[in-house]
Amino acid sequence: MRTAHLLMMIAAMTAPFSTASSAPAIPAALMGWPDLLDRPKPMPSRTIAYGGDALQIVDLWLPAGKAPHPVVLMIHGGCWQTDVADRSIMNWIADDLAKRGIAVWNVEYRGIDRPGGGYPGTFEDVAAAADLLARDGPGLGLATDRAVVIGHSAGGHLALWLAARPALPATSPFHAEAPFRARTAISQGGIPDLKMIAGLPDHGCGTEGAVAMAGTASPARTDIYADTSPPAMPASGIAEVQINGDRDTIAPPAFAADYAARRKAKGQHVRSVTVAGTGHVELIAPDSRAWAEQVKIITAALAR
Repeated sequence: MRTAHLLMMIAAMTAPFSTASSAPAIPAALMGWPDLLDRPKPMPSRTIAYGGDALQIVDLWLPAGKAPHPVVLMIHGGCWQTDVADRSIMNWIADDLAKRGIAVWNVEYRGIDRPGGGYPGTFEDVAAAADLLARDGPGLGLATDRAVVIGHSAGGHLALWLAARPALPATSPFHAEAPFRARTAISQGGIPDLKMIAGLPDHGCGTEGAVAMAGTASPARTDIYADTSPPAMPASGIAEVQINGDRDTIAPPAFAADYAARRKAKGQHVRSVTVAGTGHVELIAPDSRAWAEQVKIITAALAR
């Protein structure tokens, strides 16, 4: 029932506007992936391993100037699949933040299409990368008490998951006594609701990613979403911001509205921002209006 309601919301919010007295305006072209990926690619300061697999690494971007630096933990999307995307699609906004004096911890992880990926491995990877930042960050010149987590698309799901993780009960395999805590979590065109995506066969990511991330139910694990899907997880008190493009078909604003309503019902603070004339790629393009809005959110969170 909720999926059908969402589909109606999406149709209403993405339908072209027109009136009887005027022809509809021709919308500006949206960015495609080549518009971002064909640019000269900036490179990180160094790469650090947090595990033994080749994908268990993070790229560290260090700004010029005196340490310690505030830090943004960054998580890429790609439908939770390594073959679709890797951390380098975030390089351009990582470079932009470094030029602004903000360090970046850009996380790679095992996707569902790699051994050990999906449930629980992908979550374990993201948690291990974040906890390594909390533990070793100060020695690398990072002010880990001034941290924001941000993720794009499927990475938005993982960013919100990471923000909710500190509230997980001890019965969850992802519980930790002293987990990484960010000041704010930002979802960039995120797809946070695994149950919803698993019920949308026509979604751009398909259903296999959400199904693999949720895992399989068992007598000992009857609710597969309780510690994998952010809208079903406990409120952590970490501020959450969703930023969406009004023309994003992968993560339309209706997804954000549904998520915000469910999280607010749990007492979680959620802010939603919709950027006009924006699709999915613009959210991680450093010269876009969507990124300018995110920079404001990041700098305000780090200044608190």
